Amino acid sequence: MNVTLIDSPYSNAANIARALRHVGADLDVTRDADAIASAAKIVLPGVGSFGAAMQWLVETRINDAIRKSVANGAWLLGICVGHQLLFEGSEEMTTTCGLGLLRGEVRRFDGPLPVPQIGWNRVASRGELFDGIAPETAFYFVNSYAVRGAHAEVASAEYNGSFTAAAQQERVFGVQFHPEKSSAAGLRVLRNFVACN
Repeated sequence: MNVTLIDSPYSNAANIARALRHVGADLDVTRDADAIASAAKIVLPGVGSFGAAMQWLVETRINDAIRKSVANGAWLLGICVGHQLLFEGSEEMTTTCGLGLLRGEVRRFDGPLPVPQIGWNRVASRGELFDGIAPETAFYFVNSYAVRGAHAEVASAEYNGSFTAAAQQERVFGVQFHPEKSSAAGLRVLRNFVACN
């Protein structure tokens, strides 16, 4: 299956590309807004600052390209900050609007545990993205911010309270964890996305 990976400078696109190719994706890595707008299956990676990543999407018109492709029936997977960008906005630094494809706000972890969260955390999951993955499987996280109780939540984890580890609304998916760093379970998530039709 052909997959278009958005080559954001605010991401670890090379590592995700290797993982996607490992699970059988025929990959197109691009920053071309027109190519993204016409793509059938898209992966939006992201690391670092929500604001910087969103600004880059706006400056390159990739934000509009993503919305157009989704409106035309494309499948979309956001990873880590790419997952956060799918939501309405983030309070990181100053309030910044996201793509608005999913309902919810990204907020900083607040509680006794150290921030950022770095490491393995068990995820309670359901849905097609987690097909073939045992309940309470651990995935690898690196994040200071998350959405809590998203309307489209399909997986949750505990860190200073419950937060949304994955979300799905129709053909739009997001995972807060790093599947490319999450061993066999992470590869299975990517394989499940690549197989969606």
